Amino acid sequence: MSVSVLRALHRDRAPGDPLVLPGPWDAGSARVLEDAGFPALATPSAGVAASLGYADGAVPADEMFAAVARITRAVSVPVSADVEAGYGLPPGELVERLLAAGAVGCNLEDTVDGVLVDAGRQADRLAAVRAAAGDALFVNARVDTYVTGVPEVVDPEAETVRRALLYGAAGAECVYPIMAPPEALPRLAAAVPGPLNALARPDGPSPARLGELGAARVTFGPGLQRRAMAALGTIATGLRTAADA
Repeated sequence: MSVSVLRALHRDRAPGDPLVLPGPWDAGSARVLEDAGFPALATPSAGVAASLGYADGAVPADEMFAAVARITRAVSVPVSADVEAGYGLPPGELVERLLAAGAVGCNLEDTVDGVLVDAGRQADRLAAVRAAAGDALFVNARVDTYVTGVPEVVDPEAETVRRALLYGAAGAECVYPIMAPPEALPRLAAAVPGPLNALARPDGPSPARLGELGAARVTFGPGLQRRAMAALGTIATGLRTAADA
C-alpha cells in the first residue's frame, strides 16, 4: 500500500476517533492485525527486538530491516517502521533501506545511546531524511523528553513543544511525545500543528480517550507483543501443570 494511504489516514480525525496503529513484531502477528481490520500498522522496535532475541536497542540494523521486510511482505496495508534513532546511517541510506524493506513510514527518536540529542541537530537530521525521501515516507518524529528526561531547570512540556515545532518545521508530519502524561495532551495538541501520536498503555486511557485528549494517532510500543507473550506463558504453565498431573 502507498504512503498516500497512510498519510490520508492521519487527516481530519474526529475527537475520540484517532488512527489506531497496532504494532506487529513479526509476519504472523502482522497478518492477525490486518485480518482484524486495521488499515495500517506500525512496528515497535522493542517488540521486534524481543522476537529476535535481543534487548531493546540492541538489534543490528540489518536484522531490523529484514524483520520489517518480512512484515511488509506479509500484509497489504501500509506499514510504518520504528527504526529507533536510525542506526547511525546517513539519511539517504536510511531512506533507501526503509523503502527497500517496503515501509512507507518511519519513527525516528531523538535519543542516542541514552542521551537526548540536541534539538537543532535532530531537526537537521529530520530535514535531511525528508529531503532524501521526498514524499515517499511519512515521518513520525519521536520526542523523548518524558523518557530520557530534561535538566531540572527545564520544563518538560515546554521543551517538548519546542522540539515538536522544530521537528515539524524540518519536515516531520507527526510528532510523538512518548510517555507524555495524558493531562498534557490537550495542551500539546493545541501548541503543535499537525497530528499528535500518543502511546496507549495498559494502565492508561483507552485509545478513544487519548483521541478525545488530542491524539490523532495512537500506537502501543511493544505492549501487544508483551501481552501476547504473557498469554503464551499462561498457556505454557497450564500445559506443564497438566503434563505433571
